[in-house]
Amino acid sequence: MKRREYTKEFKQEAVALSNQECVKAVQIAHELGISPALLYRWRAEMRSNGDEAFPGKGNLRTSDDEVRRLQRELARVRTERDILKKALRVFARPEN
Repeated sequence: MKRREYTKEFKQEAVALSNQECVKAVQIAHELGISPALLYRWRAEMRSNGDEAFPGKGNLRTSDDEVRRLQRELARVRTERDILKKALRVFARPEN
């Protein structure tokens, strides 16, 4: 069975509809053909991530992208540091 995929706009609209006080979230989920648990999960993601919620398949939120960039930079800097340490040891050896 193939897993259904929903667009960011669909998710945002479903969350907006479920946030209305006059209609229950369970009823909205039923009308949209999704499970209430899925709708509640979307609501939680919108609450915690705001505009960065639902970045899409294979995409990262801006904050996650920044963390990955910083991790790559840190790895590069550590490598440079290790090379410099080794070079210092080589040049600090007394010559016979």
